Amino acid sequence: MQKSKPHYFLLSKTVFLFLGLFFYSFNFSAAQTNIDLSESVIVIPSKMESLEQKAVSVLQEEIQKRTGILLETSKVWPKKARPVIAIGLETQIQDFAGSFTRPGQKEKPGKEGFQLFLKASPSPVIVVSGHDPRGVFYGVGKLLRELTLKSGSIAIPENLDIVSTPRYRIRGHQLGYRPKTNAYDAWDAAQFDQYIRELAIFGANSIEIMPPRTDDDRTSPHMKRPAMEMIIKQAEIADSYGMDVWMWYPNMGSDYSHADSIAKELQERDKVFKKIKHISAVLVPGGDPGDLHPDILFAWLEKMAGVLQKYHPNAKIWVSPQAFRPTKEWLDAFYKNVNRHYPWFGGVVFGPWIKTPLPEMRKIVDADIPIRRYPDITHSISCQYPVKDWDLAFAMTLGRECYNPRPVAERAIHNALDEFADGSLSYSEGINDDVNKFVWSSLDWDPDMPVIEILREYSRFFVHPDFSEDIARGLISLERNWQGPLLCNTSVDVTLRQWQDMEKSAPPRVKQNYRFQMGLLRAYYDAYVRARLINETALETEAREALRRAPELGSGKSINMAESILRQKEKKPVAQSYKQKCWQIADFLFQAIGSQTSVNKYQAQDGRGNFMDYIDVPLNDAVWLLSQFKTIRDLTSEGERLAAIEQLINRTDPGPGGFYDNPGISVETPRLGSYPDWKDDPGSLKSPRVSFGVGLRGEEWVHTVQAKGFDGSPTPLAWMNQVTTLYDTPLNLIYTNLDPQSEYILKVAYTGRFRSQIQLTANDTFQIHKMMKTGTTPIWEFPIPKDATRNGKLKLTWICGEGERGTQVAEVWLMKKRKERKRGNGE
Repeated sequence: MQKSKPHYFLLSKTVFLFLGLFFYSFNFSAAQTNIDLSESVIVIPSKMESLEQKAVSVLQEEIQKRTGILLETSKVWPKKARPVIAIGLETQIQDFAGSFTRPGQKEKPGKEGFQLFLKASPSPVIVVSGHDPRGVFYGVGKLLRELTLKSGSIAIPENLDIVSTPRYRIRGHQLGYRPKTNAYDAWDAAQFDQYIRELAIFGANSIEIMPPRTDDDRTSPHMKRPAMEMIIKQAEIADSYGMDVWMWYPNMGSDYSHADSIAKELQERDKVFKKIKHISAVLVPGGDPGDLHPDILFAWLEKMAGVLQKYHPNAKIWVSPQAFRPTKEWLDAFYKNVNRHYPWFGGVVFGPWIKTPLPEMRKIVDADIPIRRYPDITHSISCQYPVKDWDLAFAMTLGRECYNPRPVAERAIHNALDEFADGSLSYSEGINDDVNKFVWSSLDWDPDMPVIEILREYSRFFVHPDFSEDIARGLISLERNWQGPLLCNTSVDVTLRQWQDMEKSAPPRVKQNYRFQMGLLRAYYDAYVRARLINETALETEAREALRRAPELGSGKSINMAESILRQKEKKPVAQSYKQKCWQIADFLFQAIGSQTSVNKYQAQDGRGNFMDYIDVPLNDAVWLLSQFKTIRDLTSEGERLAAIEQLINRTDPGPGGFYDNPGISVETPRLGSYPDWKDDPGSLKSPRVSFGVGLRGEEWVHTVQAKGFDGSPTPLAWMNQVTTLYDTPLNLIYTNLDPQSEYILKVAYTGRFRSQIQLTANDTFQIHKMMKTGTTPIWEFPIPKDATRNGKLKLTWICGEGERGTQVAEVWLMKKRKERKRGNGE
């Protein structure tokens, strides 16, 4: 499938090109002349379908909320000159709008598309002409996004002239009503109605709901209704906006081959499907949760389809090859079943934890079988599209599920793979990814839309037109906060000042807006974490200097000094006003939208958006150092204590002529071999990524990044991030300019949550260690054959066994054997 040409056509191409040159320097909307529509009447056809009527109601209601003006409707053209907004199907608009339409226009919208244009004289007339009822609604949605709505005022740019058709046919988001989400479970029906409406205004045509039984508890303290009642209501709301209703339905049973177990599972689905007004499609993941062999899976789905289509005859079942540890046999069986073209089968879904890259999947799957993307836009680490080279300080504090506007990255992720699928329905766990949802909806409509324009529409419609440019830039600045090492990222403080300036000048409408407050909280939080990181890094440096004086001062005194320095973090905390502000905003957001950012305070689930609980987690090696001090004090002799201190402060020293690397800091390290660029492989299925977390024995999944691992004892921070390759993608580290006469020892730290079976070879020839299980002991040492470094070069290659999740390496020392330590250095 090839990308078609863009579907937005501004008729004045010269103006468009000129503005494109200055898009990122000037406020596009501010430079235009606006037409006053405050005295408008909405003219509609005598007959309208329910969705078209809904579009008119939405236009009236959303304008009234922001301006206090309720526009009247009429089925006849006004006799006196006054502004008119004419809304209808393209087959009807000529009948009642007459000379204000363009029957001969060459460029016409396609399915779900619309025309939206303004004729300014003799009196302003705006025409919203939809190709079909959905097109009418989306045309009204685009009009709302273009309007400047203030108290007592409605205005529109005078050069409004758009013909638009969505590029992709699937455009939507998952809104699961379950405890695991960080806000949705606290919402009532009215909040879901408003949010689903807003998604539709930005072009979404699908919503994905969940059944009452998933990999989660059945209820939470926040739920306003039982799960089944709210699920029924969600479907009704989506249907009222003309949207498709999908259901994510994992296989939670223990046996899908025994007749009694199958009957029980079918009975449950019968009850669920019967109660829901309309279901367009059901997504059943191949795993995560519900691992089944594909032959068993597809046999079960055929039975499930019979129940589904009893109540929803046109509904199809879609399947994803999600599996944590897929083998070649598993994947071959999956795609063999896919290409059998079962009559109940809808298509394949590409989502998290799928080994097959999307371009490859498109080649494997028959061309007439559609593919839907299921992008994880809600998580920052341990996910499908993690933040590239995220600083460990952010991973430890903000964690996996924070407020995460990533507009620039999301556009890159979307456009890297959009041509291989029929659109997307995102994976979301709450309100934290709000900006990302509207970015994806906009790009599924038009992948060529610039990020800044999406954010201007978002800010103008949701917050305030006077702040649209500042908030749009502020959201981009928040994303920039996450780029590069936090310690030297001075733009974090600039970002905070930008948001503080907006806060000072903002009217109550802005200050009480939860979307503005989410951005404001992040600005304060990021600045607070950076202030702490600067302070705690300096304290650790000072403490290590005290330890280096141990031979002079004695072990006891130097340890006491170092401990006292490290504990100044608690005695003299920094930037406390920032932290207090974060908690104030968190309180507001919990009350406003049920955003659960703390377990104790707001009854969140740990690791599910509770980033406020980790706002003060230590950002230096203090926890590990203090644990080592206790061990050293217990040693019997001063000589042993001094030796232990020296070993402690020189832990990463590879010795003369040696090399030390912490490759988990960044995939940009020159030590790594040649891999695809991030922009071409944002899901890192063929290239390395940075991962976080040490890994605990017996724990398959740890939601937070903490300085403890294996047996739960404190660990160095360097063990908390790893360079990672997924599945069978090899991990290569390259060394050059080694001493060809020397022999080397490799010391490596294997940490991370995968705990895979991995093997290590040198130069694709020498086995350094055979396949071994990681995740029990962190540090290993292996001799490097002298022949492997005879030419002064060394390539180390790790690869995991079939069916494993991937390879993870935290630290690497390449050390000369001790008798060789006097030889020259390499680079």
